[in-house]
Amino acid sequence: MTEQKNKTSLIEFPCTFPLKVMGAVHPEFEQAVLETVRLHAPDTQAHHITTRPSSKGNYTGATVQVKVENQEQLDNIYRALTSHELVKVVL
Repeated sequence: MTEQKNKTSLIEFPCTFPLKVMGAVHPEFEQAVLETVRLHAPDTQAHHITTRPSSKGNYTGATVQVKVENQEQLDNIYRALTSHELVKVVL
């Protein structure tokens, strides 16, 4: 299977993109998400993240407003987050 090089994106770059991250209830979850995002978007600050518990309190949901320059940067952030041990889902 070959990767299509000229993909048309529905996202106009640069932009601020909201990443939805769900993960384990853990005291370091928010900081871990921030540090992971900063690997690829170093300007991301703590005030760019909002968190809330799931309805049953088993998970934490976070929304991170990330300034991204291109699709490659966004893909790298997704890959980094999905491979983190505290993260269950990234949307």
